[in-house]
Amino acid sequence: MWEEGARIICGVYEVCRGPLAGPVTAFAVVITQPLLLEFLNDSKQVTPLRRAALAAQIRECAECYAVGWATPEEIDALNILVASKLAMARALEQLSVAPCRVLVDAVHIPQCAAPQTAIIGGDGKSAAIAAASIVAKVARDEPSLRLICPRLM
Repeated sequence: MWEEGARIICGVYEVCRGPLAGPVTAFAVVITQPLLLEFLNDSKQVTPLRRAALAAQIRECAECYAVGWATPEEIDALNILVASKLAMARALEQLSVAPCRVLVDAVHIPQCAAPQTAIIGGDGKSAAIAAASIVAKVARDEPSLRLICPRLM
């Protein structure tokens, strides 16, 4: 995307879709330059301790970021895929900087106004999506980080 002229890129990722327990957590990270962080990778390939350290680095490097949730009740009412997209859309809505390009892990977000690219296995192929996956898992696992976006609690 950088080579194609994109200057404000957003990576989006959701966690908790598999087990169907609790809320679905999504995270959007906006970057204005390539993320060159050591150990940045698919969050499933990074230890919890390293994820926490990377999440702090990502939040520091990011232009802006936001978290969104879909509740268990919304999952039951809508289905897990629609609820996941809703959580991702909510994260995007909270951003203070509008991206010119959105990169999403595997799905298309209907409510997204910016051009988007769905990348299958995106958390292993895109630094922006990997960054979002890391911070999403940390936000899901650490309740105090939910204060990043308290309006969606």
